[in-house]
Amino acid sequence: MLFVGEPVAPPMAAQIIAVPTTHQERVFSRLALGIPLRGGGSVARRRRRCALDLLKHGFTKKGNVMKKGINYDTGFLPGDQFSRKVFDAETVRREMRVIADDLHCQAIRVSGDDPARLSVAAQEAAEAGLEVWFAPFPVDLPDQDTLAFFTDCAERAEAVRRGGAEVVFVTGCEYTTFGHGYLPGDTYTERMDAMMAGLTWLDSLNTTKGRFNAFLAESAETVRSLFNGRITYASGSWEFVDWAPFDLVGVDAYRTAYNADTFVEEMRGHFKHGKPVVVTEFGTCAWRGAAEQGGAAMLVPEGAVPDEGEQVRYFEEMMDIFEKENVDAAFWFSFAGYALQGAADIGSYGVVRMLDATRWEPKAVFHAMATRHARGRAEA
Repeated sequence: MLFVGEPVAPPMAAQIIAVPTTHQERVFSRLALGIPLRGGGSVARRRRRCALDLLKHGFTKKGNVMKKGINYDTGFLPGDQFSRKVFDAETVRREMRVIADDLHCQAIRVSGDDPARLSVAAQEAAEAGLEVWFAPFPVDLPDQDTLAFFTDCAERAEAVRRGGAEVVFVTGCEYTTFGHGYLPGDTYTERMDAMMAGLTWLDSLNTTKGRFNAFLAESAETVRSLFNGRITYASGSWEFVDWAPFDLVGVDAYRTAYNADTFVEEMRGHFKHGKPVVVTEFGTCAWRGAAEQGGAAMLVPEGAVPDEGEQVRYFEEMMDIFEKENVDAAFWFSFAGYALQGAADIGSYGVVRMLDATRWEPKAVFHAMATRHARGRAEA
């Protein structure tokens, strides 16, 4: 949806041009033009919340203000490594309210390997007024099993979308590492070990990139046959992705010591595809020096010094970059590291510290995020 000039207030609704494309924009248009909103109960409340949020923020001539989001884990990884053993709807409902009302996030990427859990989290997020990024996270599955997984999830995501929420489908994450058959190693841990050991794995990546992109295209086609919203993929920085089948360019954007000098240039490079760019992940852990490790910060060295300020500094600096570069949305990784409780939280990217399987306390980055997002809304 395109607006002329500076951020628009309701009296300027006549300046709306083009056709509203997303659910939130359609709702905004109806409210701005005085057309009653359809629906009752929680659906109507959610629609009004979306509309009022847009009325408060407005639009600029460049489009939407960058959406502020966060990742939310429903559980993934095989066997004893499973990341979230305790999961119930009431806890999810409470945490979605915290994310929407206390952290002032506008969008959430719900990820995991259990379709039923994803449905619960997506529905609770929608009820809280959040834009839902439905993100199945297959690990160590053959391609055909992954497609069957996406088929199930696409039907579930479409059900949430038809209920009135804005939903984006994310067709996996860093699939060359978490998927089977594109890098050396039978399991994701073996593939990650190979990536950490040297650069010989790049030869395999160059050999398989054609088959990799063919699979991504098949994934997008499979999802589109069942899901009528936008589609993207959460890519790793080492992956050569053909973005033609997708609506959005999705990147897991971790600034580290080795790419700090070129990070902004790398971000700008993603816009060459002519599509909105979304940061599907960014973040770090709460120990001194973690920001220099990027996506490997969970590998905490012996003697690491706890430092919650590390996360705060990284969050603020990265948000400044993403907003300046006109990123469409950015999702901090993550709300919580549910399996990393107590002292083990030092290896978690979460904005909360898990005390046990369900109880947590906010960390410094939680308050920094809440303050920044609230300030952004007040200034809009």
